[in-house]
Amino acid sequence: MPFLCDMIGVISLILALWWARKFGAVTVTGVIATILTLALSPEATHFFGFTVASIIFDALARLIGYRNCIEKPTPSTISLLSVSIASTAVAGLIIGNLFTDPKFLAAMFGGIALFAGLHALGGAIGGGIGVVLVRALEARKVLPPRKSK
Repeated sequence: MPFLCDMIGVISLILALWWARKFGAVTVTGVIATILTLALSPEATHFFGFTVASIIFDALARLIGYRNCIEKPTPSTISLLSVSIASTAVAGLIIGNLFTDPKFLAAMFGGIALFAGLHALGGAIGGGIGVVLVRALEARKVLPPRKSK
């Protein structure tokens, strides 16, 4: 299902954002994941949708502000879920429009909108897991939080 890869991908993007808190870190994470995926499976060109999603995730997190995305409990939950859903929905639209047969989408998912919605669902689930994971790491002081600029 389309949401499983988004779920895992968003968790890795949230962890990269939490760790680095610098513009570009999330994009680099997405690019590295794309390079590794294409090295292992060259026919997986649909993974470029994840690359674009990581760029959008990075840009939206920068626009919202890293303090709002990481350090403040309620705003960070809302902002990270919003960014996760928006970026994975765009990935679904890109994958559906550029890399998937429209007849297949219509038969299996009822069209591009539902396909993108399933990707967004993966972003929501992964975003929730990512937020919980970051909060757990902070609570246990496994990785000390850094001050963002």
